[in-house]
Amino acid sequence: QVQLVESGGGSVQVGGSLRLSCRASPYSNSNAITWFRQAPGKEREGVAMLHAGAETKYYADSVLGRFTISPDRAQSTVYLEMNTLKSEDTAMYYCAATFWSRVGRGNWFLPEKYGYWGQGTQVTVSS
Repeated sequence: QVQLVESGGGSVQVGGSLRLSCRASPYSNSNAITWFRQAPGKEREGVAMLHAGAETKYYADSVLGRFTISPDRAQSTVYLEMNTLKSEDTAMYYCAATFWSRVGRGNWFLPEKYGYWGQGTQVTVSS
């Protein structure tokens, strides 16, 4: 059982930055932690994945170069640093966890691979 708690969402203007936090309990190096987002009327989209015990990271093309996922093992937290935000980044952001062996380069972005989810944090980007 993994409990995930997101924080850090809010409202920001286009071009601005936010940092989201996902605190995992327990934090395990065997897990993959992924940030997803879902905008109204759209499917849930994988944004960025981190192997909690390694340096392996994957990003969606839509955020590559703007978002950075990183761990803070001492704080049992995975961060999503979001820069140069666009209006299309507006969504509810969720973090999710699964065993590392269940996901890879070809399927990390599939919600059905994850058994543990946080409650979400809203990000709104306005012009």
